[in-house]
Amino acid sequence: MTIATPTMRFFLAGIMQGSLTELTLHAQDYRGHLKRLIEAHFPEADVYDPLADHADSIRYDDTTGRDVFFGHNFMCREVDVLIAFVPEASMGTAIEMWEAHQHGAAVFTISPMIHNWAVKFLSHEIYATLEACEAAVADGRMRRQIAVIRGRQEMVDD
Repeated sequence: MTIATPTMRFFLAGIMQGSLTELTLHAQDYRGHLKRLIEAHFPEADVYDPLADHADSIRYDDTTGRDVFFGHNFMCREVDVLIAFVPEASMGTAIEMWEAHQHGAAVFTISPMIHNWAVKFLSHEIYATLEACEAAVADGRMRRQIAVIRGRQEMVDD
């Protein structure tokens, strides 16, 4: 008899426009790296990357942009894990972190801004670099932390 592994829903939050005033985005290469990392270590993961479905979102009209913005924020209420990449302040990411945290998701943040209150108080764990996050995933620390936060002991009893 095979027991199905429950799907764990991950949301990849992170800086897109940040404080840029031009119609452009910060580098987004972290997204693919994080998605591959999660899928390699969490085979039960369903990973949502907002940019994958909305690569041209900075050119959306106001109605479409508003729908996507609020839709993603609502989605963060329903995920199990949110991983936020915040090398500098990002208002959208802070809102996503808030929604996920308020609704019981495990929130992990990659950021050097350890004194920023949104980062500090909405994160269950903060990694200074992408490499530090990668190490926490690879050695099982993130999985154990998720199990504690989400109350899912079966995650660590594999």
